Amino acid sequence: MSPVRCSGPVTRREALRAGALALGGVTLPQLLAARADGRAPDTAVILFWMWGGPSHYETFDPKPDAPEEIRGPFRPTRTPVPGTQVCELFPQLARLADRFALVRSLRHESSVHNDSSIEVLTGKPVPRPDPTSTALSEHPDFGMIAAALRRGSAPGVPGYVGIPKVPFMVRPAYLGVAAHGFATGDPAAPGFRPAALSPAAGLDRGRLSTRHDLVGELDGLRRRAGDTPGGLGEMRGRALDLLTSPAVAAAFDLGREAPRTRDRYGRHLWGQSCLLARRLVEAGTAVVTIDALAPKLSDRYFSWDDHINPQTKWDLADAMRYRAPFMDQALSALLDDVFDRGLDRRVMVVAMGEFGRTPRVVRDAGTGVTGRDHWPHAYTALVAGGRAPGGAVVGATNRRGEHPQHRPLGPQDLLATLYRHLGIDPRHELHDATGRPMPLLPFGEPIAELG
Repeated sequence: MSPVRCSGPVTRREALRAGALALGGVTLPQLLAARADGRAPDTAVILFWMWGGPSHYETFDPKPDAPEEIRGPFRPTRTPVPGTQVCELFPQLARLADRFALVRSLRHESSVHNDSSIEVLTGKPVPRPDPTSTALSEHPDFGMIAAALRRGSAPGVPGYVGIPKVPFMVRPAYLGVAAHGFATGDPAAPGFRPAALSPAAGLDRGRLSTRHDLVGELDGLRRRAGDTPGGLGEMRGRALDLLTSPAVAAAFDLGREAPRTRDRYGRHLWGQSCLLARRLVEAGTAVVTIDALAPKLSDRYFSWDDHINPQTKWDLADAMRYRAPFMDQALSALLDDVFDRGLDRRVMVVAMGEFGRTPRVVRDAGTGVTGRDHWPHAYTALVAGGRAPGGAVVGATNRRGEHPQHRPLGPQDLLATLYRHLGIDPRHELHDATGRPMPLLPFGEPIAELG
């Protein structure tokens, strides 16, 4: 066994946290091992999570030379990067192509939403396929792991935040409830303020701390009596920090942004989510997931699952024309801010879903609506910041967009890249409640072309 190189003294807070995390499968030696590469724990990942499976043809891997039934209804547009095109629906992102990389050769084997999402977010394939798309993860996702092994750089700043919520199919499992992400609610709602940041009237910090100490004593009595509350004590501590931390209050206060900045991002769910994500990583959050189901929570096109549906008249072309301007505005504003504010080495931005769409567009003769079905054999991720070189294109699909033709990669390879950016060894092992070792990733290597 190779020795662990110490990265420096562990703070009292880290030592206390390590003790609490041992209940959920993370021990002090593991925490030290995760920090052993010496990377300063101030890097962050923002994931724009496009659940439903965005079409790679209608986003970042257009096929203009393919037959019409394959290339789809839209044309590509040029970018500042010679030879790189994206769908014409994304002119602002096209303008920024020299600031992001495209990984066009991702693939896996699951064509079910939840199963695919679980593999993409945790790196662990689902052992038993669930065609009903109701499966929940048996392993924590990369954000929960980052929350367990790292903390926000300011007291109370959560390590993992989901805007407006954490992806619904992932659970902290053997990490314990304290590793679950903090859900913000809709940041575009009038008077936005997360409920957890609003203490009852008349409660001050002193009274909250006294109450917290009393709960801690009661939990101690319960543990001595053999009734272990698991990660609830850690969860209560986090809740207290959230309620009382000025840094947290400031990070969540979008009113501190200039109106023109909020307008630039867009006064809609995706725009304000991207703006809040930028504020949170500046404050010290390690992972932020933006659950980009729809630009408005009540939308008719409530996800990226663009099947043909004559009954509801769900139409791929109409859905993309509707949602693309929201994404183009929000994500381009986020990338501009990350680079213009000098955050690009610290912050990695990723946009992707759980799979791509079928190579052939289906059209209903009666209604004229079009759609594509699930296709896990080829999909694309946009990656900006960190070590990713702007303008790079990693891998390629064949002429029809069916399969990777060059440099086939899996979700484990992309997750290994994110872990590397976060300063976490992707070969690091956790342990479940029975003591069984659980590697963060069963296989996969950081993508060399991303730095």
